[in-house]
Amino acid sequence: MGISKANLTSFILLSLFLLQFVQGHDIMMKSNGNKRSHLQKIDCGGLCAYRCHLSSRPNLCNRACGTCCARCNCVPPGTSGNEDVCPCYANMTTHGGRHKCP
Repeated sequence: MGISKANLTSFILLSLFLLQFVQGHDIMMKSNGNKRSHLQKIDCGGLCAYRCHLSSRPNLCNRACGTCCARCNCVPPGTSGNEDVCPCYANMTTHGGRHKCP
């Protein structure tokens, strides 16, 4: 009995996500209020891939998530919700006033 490629890929993405989340939390704890000096860039590609992997439109989701991640340097954990972890990500809107970030 071997591990399928889908299970292995999911495991790797989840591992990367958890690692980035822990590193991001550590950086946030060291930050000074809203000023985050010397803040490391997170792996937006891996985090967005995990956040969007269950989306009905993953390419659109990844593109929007990548834009939000680049601007906010944060992606909420999980595949949806948890926006309270990243207020910048949660409050970003389109020109039409709808939420931009998945």
